[in-house]
Amino acid sequence: MKPFLIGTVWLYFAALLIGPIAYLSVQSFGEGVSAFWAEITTPEAVHGFVLTAEITAIVLTVNVVFGTITALVLARQRFVGQTVLSGIIDLPFAVSPVIAGFMLILLFGPETILGTMLGAAGIKVLFALPAMVLATLFVTFPFVVRELTPLLQTIGTEGEEAARTLGANEWQVFLKVTLPSLRWGLIYGATLTAARAIGEFGAVLVVSGNILMLTQTATLHIYQSYVDFNYTAANAVAFTLLAVSFGILALLEIAKARAAAVLQA
Repeated sequence: MKPFLIGTVWLYFAALLIGPIAYLSVQSFGEGVSAFWAEITTPEAVHGFVLTAEITAIVLTVNVVFGTITALVLARQRFVGQTVLSGIIDLPFAVSPVIAGFMLILLFGPETILGTMLGAAGIKVLFALPAMVLATLFVTFPFVVRELTPLLQTIGTEGEEAARTLGANEWQVFLKVTLPSLRWGLIYGATLTAARAIGEFGAVLVVSGNILMLTQTATLHIYQSYVDFNYTAANAVAFTLLAVSFGILALLEIAKARAAAVLQA
C-alpha cells in the first residue's frame, strides 16, 4: 500500500508540475543558449524584468509592514467586526485576479469620484504603476497575515507581558520579544509574497493596459510574445521567471534547514 501511495503522489506531481517544467526548460533552450540569452536581454524583456522587480519590491515592503500590523491586531485584539475583517483578508484567495483588476477600474475610472479627483490633481492611477501596485497588493496581502496570525496565537503573550513587567515599553517589547519570535513566519510570508508578485498576470493585465516599454511587466511580455507567435521569447522569459521564483523558495528551504540544524545542535 505504501509504495502505491508514494507512486501515486509522484505520478500526480509529474503530470502537474515536473512534466510542464521539463517541457518549458527544453523549449527555452531549443534554439540554443545564444537565442535564449538574446531574448531575455532585449529592451522589452529587460524593461519587463525591471518593472516586475520594482512592483515586487514595493508590494513586499507594504505587505511586510501592514501584514504584520494586521496580524498583531487579529491575534492580540478583540473588536466588533473582527470575524468579518478576517474573512475579507482571505477574499483574494477566492476572487479571480481579473475581478480584482476590474474592481480597481470601477474605483479609479475617469468617470468615478476618485478618478476625477485624482485626474484633476494630475495623478494617474489606471494604466500606470500605481494601479499595477494596488492590483498586486490585493492578490498578495493574505500571505504575510496568514503566516503570522496563527504563529502569534501559538506563542501567546507570556513573553511580552514579562518584558513589560521588567519595564520595557511597547516598541522594546515588539523589537526584542515579538519580532524575533515571528522571524521565520515573516520570512516565509515575505517569500510567498515575492514569488506571487513576480508571477502576477490577470489583475495587472486589466489595470495596466499592457503598454509596451511602459506598463508591460515580465508576465505581460510573455503573454504578448505568445500572442505574437514569438514562442522563443515567451519560453525564455517564462523560464527565467520560473527559475527566479524557484530560487527564492529554494533559498528559504535551505535557510530553514540550517536554522533547524543549529537549534538541534
